Amino acid sequence: MNLQAQVSIPDARSIRGFDTATAPVFELPALPYSEHALEPVISARTLRVHYHKHHQGYVDRLNRLVSGTPFAKLSLTQLMLLVAGQPEHAPIFNNAAQAWNHGFYWRSLNPKGGGTPPATLMSLIAAAFGNLDSLKQELTTAAISPFGSGWVWLVLDGKNLKVVKTGNADNPLILNRKPLLTIDVWEHAYNLDVPDRRADYVKAVLENLIDWAFAADNLGL
Repeated sequence: MNLQAQVSIPDARSIRGFDTATAPVFELPALPYSEHALEPVISARTLRVHYHKHHQGYVDRLNRLVSGTPFAKLSLTQLMLLVAGQPEHAPIFNNAAQAWNHGFYWRSLNPKGGGTPPATLMSLIAAAFGNLDSLKQELTTAAISPFGSGWVWLVLDGKNLKVVKTGNADNPLILNRKPLLTIDVWEHAYNLDVPDRRADYVKAVLENLIDWAFAADNLGL
């Protein structure tokens, strides 16, 4: 594999909070709020386990996998896109993508979230879904459909908004779509707080925590 070849990074530089500069080692990004900030929707206990065990675990395993290789000289986004779809590098992709997805998820949440999206985003929501309630319903339906562990995303596909669900570590960047926000629907995201009640978790996130301003910033319009 020629690691010097150009790596296509669709819109990655315009996604707030994600640096595409070369980094020699991958680190766990700091949370944008305290561990208690998302209560009562997401408890500090869940956040600690999710962040320090799961997210940290992906970062640590990724560093072990790429240590001493040219992969370690790439940014997280570059690495993820480079190895996507290559079975021989599936462990690297899974850990790189899960590290990326979790960093994006934390920024999709805000203790003062919910409410009404900014006007730039709201106009696109109205065009694609009719109204905000319809978008929330589509996100919820995608989240609770029986596809197992994974993620639900609001994406920009060309000039249109769409709801996309991905399994396991996959995300919209590898599908050449621009992620605006995401909800983690792996069980570890909610099962300590609302066991086997994914729909309740998703509804509470959409009503109280989802950061529409973050999504609007990611439009890059």
